[in-house]
Amino acid sequence: MTDPAKILSDHWGYNSFRPLQREIIDSVLDGHDTVGLLPTGGGKSITFQVPAMIMQGVTIVVTPLVSLMKDQVDNLRSKDIMAVFLHSGLTPSEQRLAFDRCRVGKAKLLYVSPERLANRRFIENLRTLQISLTVVDEAHCISQWGYDFRPSYLNISKIRDIFPDVPILALTASATPEVREDIARHLALREPRLFAQSFSRPNISYVVRHNEDKEGLLKKALRNTSGSAIVYVRSRKRTREIAEMLSDNGISAAAYHAGMDMAEKNDRQKRWKEDEIRVIVATTAFGMGIDKPDVRLVVHYDLPSSLEEYYQEAGRAGRDGKPSIALTIASKYDKGVLTRRLTDAFPSREYIKNIYQLVCVFLDIPMGGGYETVKDFDVDEFCSRFKLNPVMVRSALQILTRAGHFDFAEEGLSRSRIMLKLAKRELYDLRLDPTTDSVLQLILRTYTGLFAEYTPISEELIASRLGISGEEVYQSILKLSREKIVSYIPRSTQPYIYFSSSRKEPKEVIIPMNVYEERKNAMKRRIDAMKDFIYSDEGCRVERMLSYFGEINPTDCGKCDVCRDKMASPTRSQRNSEAAIIYLASQPGGHTVDYIASQLGIRTESIIDTVRKLIDSGKLSIKGTTVYAP
Repeated sequence: MTDPAKILSDHWGYNSFRPLQREIIDSVLDGHDTVGLLPTGGGKSITFQVPAMIMQGVTIVVTPLVSLMKDQVDNLRSKDIMAVFLHSGLTPSEQRLAFDRCRVGKAKLLYVSPERLANRRFIENLRTLQISLTVVDEAHCISQWGYDFRPSYLNISKIRDIFPDVPILALTASATPEVREDIARHLALREPRLFAQSFSRPNISYVVRHNEDKEGLLKKALRNTSGSAIVYVRSRKRTREIAEMLSDNGISAAAYHAGMDMAEKNDRQKRWKEDEIRVIVATTAFGMGIDKPDVRLVVHYDLPSSLEEYYQEAGRAGRDGKPSIALTIASKYDKGVLTRRLTDAFPSREYIKNIYQLVCVFLDIPMGGGYETVKDFDVDEFCSRFKLNPVMVRSALQILTRAGHFDFAEEGLSRSRIMLKLAKRELYDLRLDPTTDSVLQLILRTYTGLFAEYTPISEELIASRLGISGEEVYQSILKLSREKIVSYIPRSTQPYIYFSSSRKEPKEVIIPMNVYEERKNAMKRRIDAMKDFIYSDEGCRVERMLSYFGEINPTDCGKCDVCRDKMASPTRSQRNSEAAIIYLASQPGGHTVDYIASQLGIRTESIIDTVRKLIDSGKLSIKGTTVYAP
């Protein structure tokens, strides 16, 4: 067997693995189901990319974001590692080519979105491959108790059914013990080996500041620090407002959120990575898969709803291991905002049932009708017409989706889709005009699976091959749809709703406990933990965060604002402590040993040996007569 260390050196140029990477790789190579908990920036990708190069066959990687998928594949190809990806935005020919590359050994890694696993044709193609390893990235998304539950992740268990002997590697950067149990259960892991690195990031100072003048404190924090920064907010509007405010004050900044044009997002991300922009003001849409090691400051201008979110976002600071700051700016009103998020996320059952009926009225779905129809759904227009709160409406739509009453997709469809509604034999009896007939015939020749499911098509490709305009293709397909020959979903960036069942009477709209009460209680626990982290000064913030993630007997970090405040006025028994010396030396510009001793109220001679030990261990540095914390 090829040595993993040689693979690492040959393709990545690294001389050694990071903590737990080699242990996870060896577990996978030995055929064990494995769970890896590595902190943000801990090198999760290496743990499956290296064994993929060694094992026979293809490693399938399930990952949630198409942009992240593409970035990883491009990065692997630059290292001469063969990889492909599959998502619903590819044409059928592109998907066939990706599978063909896997079959003939021209690709070692196959990246897929979890939604693909609900596609029967994809599953049939998957059966034709020799799969060596299944990797579930962001595995916490499979747990309904997690902060980022995605129902599509439940499809992943199908891979275990198809390939029962293939080991599964589940990776995440943030999971409580409860979520870890859920991961193992939903993926049907067999005696999984758990490798959990401490969630501690010693190079990050976690600081909470309570201040009503958030803008003023943000400007001060950015002016008193250097290097790249991320400022997290909770709304798209706020990204623009804060970015403009910073720019007006001479701080290079740009907004970033999911609703922006893809080209604009890519441009801003690129300019930030290349240090043309110092500060990105973003919603949570920014960050996953962003590999910029020298972020010195992450600011939470608005509070996250959970420690999982906070840890993921704060952890984007200091991936190069150098000192960095995670700053949270909290006002006295933010605690109430957190409480309201729970109410907004779980409106009453009566409200949810009412939203279901209003959606059906808005989309002209008759009682007992709508089965297997797809409708564009303008959320803003819906809320405006019925004078509804958009946040609560989106929550109700998501709960109705989890309860199985319909499927609400926020981002919309990127490509047109079509499905034949007639049997093959019925097509021979059709009498169509020449243009419509030629469009139908070309669709039948070009695309497969049309009779079984909605299939992505390209109107431009059809127009090019037939030598007609795109508008003629569009009108021809509309005609086929009106005559109930096909079901057609035109290209749209609008959100949409798919009715998997007919419209129900209000009494039949059931919201199960596991969709409502149990998830609401789980969210309340997450919010309560977030409140405690921000608003309580009882004990080290990092110690409380690590306890939340299940670490046993964590110790004070010595660097968060609570620890530093304690060390600022040490007791007699603490005066000669290493922590107090480090704290004083960490002040801007450092201090002389004489000054540190005077602040501790003791003689200089009594701390010289301690200072020397701290310098030897790398915890302090010395320049001339000044010592400082690096």
